[in-house]
Amino acid sequence: MPLALTRTTVRREWTLKIEKDSQDGKTTIRLIGHFQSEHVGELKTQLQGDGPQLVFDLKEVTVVDLEVVRFLGACRAYGVKIVYCPQYIRKWMARERRP
Repeated sequence: MPLALTRTTVRREWTLKIEKDSQDGKTTIRLIGHFQSEHVGELKTQLQGDGPQLVFDLKEVTVVDLEVVRFLGACRAYGVKIVYCPQYIRKWMARERRP
């Protein structure tokens, strides 16, 4: 069941759409739009009770912030597969991993 989250400010609107598909013990979370720190808690809630095979599809993510990059890095470290990750996010995650 897709879930859309919206945050409106005076000058701009930040929207993240979360689509979830579970089949054969594998759950794919497709994220679309601006993925900001305020969305991390809701995404964690959506992940509760999912099977051991979890995949984040980031193909349509357009903007992230530092907390999101760190969250994605932690998820990857716990075995979450990240697919279709924009190059700038992948590079940022690599920089955050370095001591």
